[in-house]
Amino acid sequence: MKIDRLIGILSVLLQKDTVTAPCLARQFEVSRRTINRDIEDLCKAGIPLVTRQGANGGISIMENYKIDRTLLTCGEMQDILAGLRSLDSINGTNRYGQLMEKLSAGASDFLSGNQSVLIDLSSWYKDSLAPKIALIREAIDSHRALRFFYYAPKGESERSIEPYYLIFRWSSWYVWGWCQSRADFRLFKLNRMDRLFVGESFSPQNPVPLPDLRNERIFPGGIRVKALFDASCKWRLVEEFGTECFEQQADGRLLFHADYTDRENLITWLLSFRDKVMLLEPESIRDELCSALRSALERYEPPGRK
Repeated sequence: MKIDRLIGILSVLLQKDTVTAPCLARQFEVSRRTINRDIEDLCKAGIPLVTRQGANGGISIMENYKIDRTLLTCGEMQDILAGLRSLDSINGTNRYGQLMEKLSAGASDFLSGNQSVLIDLSSWYKDSLAPKIALIREAIDSHRALRFFYYAPKGESERSIEPYYLIFRWSSWYVWGWCQSRADFRLFKLNRMDRLFVGESFSPQNPVPLPDLRNERIFPGGIRVKALFDASCKWRLVEEFGTECFEQQADGRLLFHADYTDRENLITWLLSFRDKVMLLEPESIRDELCSALRSALERYEPPGRK
């Protein structure tokens, strides 16, 4: 992409006093004529570049307007590198890694040291997520509608949206867009989307509101949970809710307190602990839990024992 190349050229010029057009052409794998056009575009964008002929000539940023090389520290550049590499983990390519190699060429002193932060945004669903993300990005960039089949807690439906943002949040991927059937902006989870295809062009709305992704907005809570867990469950409670979610009792059991959002998810979560938890409150969910256990027992108990 041209914008990637322009950023790369500017980065090289920030790290070197002078660089030749043939050198840039080799580094970015384009023709010298393309580099010359890129230099013109950078000048038009307000970057004062100077071209000198001769044995020691080349392209440089005008000395009086030199941008401070410490604009980004080594640590900040390492963070950028980690972020760009994490994008490669989504689709299994090395596109962003190659971009950073181009940016860092000839600037080993600036990007010195081993990369200590590694971010992998892929998941168990990488094989199915990668093509969805690529398709959604294409639709966003070209202002094309997305059509898909969506599985939601209230049922399945066909949707058509104007996509605007890809979002990674709560360990999952989402797309934010204008839903035509709901006449409102909606957040859709990629794992629940099926049969995606890019539809007709649309005129982007302006402005597009950003989604409110605060935890209290998406997960409002409202169900005060009190339960006793076996001590062997401590690692899982700490992992999911932190060390302040329980009080250790004299007998070793853990008195758990939390604010939960969804009744059905709460029941499913409690059942995943099998016989290592006893729900104390709320009473109504205790009744639902007992009913679910009785139904499961009837389903699995051999006929002769009923």
